[in-house]
Amino acid sequence: MLLRHGGPLSLTIRRTIGRRPVSVTTAKRFSSSSSSNSSSQDHGTKEDHGTKGPLIYPDAPATQHNSLAAFLAHAKRTGLDERSTVFVGTHYEYTVAAVLSRYGFTLRRVGGVSDHGTDLLGTWTPPTTAQTLRVLVQCKAGAQRVGPNLVRELEGAFVGAPAGWRGEGVLALLVSQRPATKGVRDSLGRSRWPMGYVCCTGDGVVRQMVWNRRAEEEGLEGFGVTTRYVEGRGEAELVLLRNGKMLPLLETKE
Repeated sequence: MLLRHGGPLSLTIRRTIGRRPVSVTTAKRFSSSSSSNSSSQDHGTKEDHGTKGPLIYPDAPATQHNSLAAFLAHAKRTGLDERSTVFVGTHYEYTVAAVLSRYGFTLRRVGGVSDHGTDLLGTWTPPTTAQTLRVLVQCKAGAQRVGPNLVRELEGAFVGAPAGWRGEGVLALLVSQRPATKGVRDSLGRSRWPMGYVCCTGDGVVRQMVWNRRAEEEGLEGFGVTTRYVEGRGEAELVLLRNGKMLPLLETKE
């Protein structure tokens, strides 16, 4: 199984989990050797699975807000404690939905009773591509440790997914403020479900994206991640690659 990993280094580590080979790729900048590897995967890339009609989303958990700005206004109006789990969790979910929109995600908050842990639902169409996956997202706010048990919980999201998020072309993501541990990466690599992991800070900076081989089989073949430095700011940001070519970041959608 293949595990794609965006991070601060530029290397490829190959090892075996059980009897299955695993490749963990981290990239700081794109190199000619990785270009040839990515290009060789081009012929195996799946195109858009389609969604067979409009997706029907479950009811939102709240009617008073549907964006980060609206939630902050609601919290101020009602005096919601910013240290409460409700505030922290909701704020993080809206932050994740907004920042991932730069990578082509369109997400809605849907968490509620019988949601099997799913906080966000939507689609992912990487910029400048016709590739569309349906996505289930679980968000873990705060500095809590994320272990392999949460990967197993994420697998349960497939079982309880709404009708439009079943079958082929569906990806589940676990999003946390901490980078994926070795245990988490290994669990993703072993899973038979198409899944990935995103590290997103509380203020909306994506630090890491990883996904397993099953995710590639569902449509991410040839995709990867790297970091680039923003001219004049001296900051690094994570960007997507497709067959070695950087994909642009989009404008943030609230």
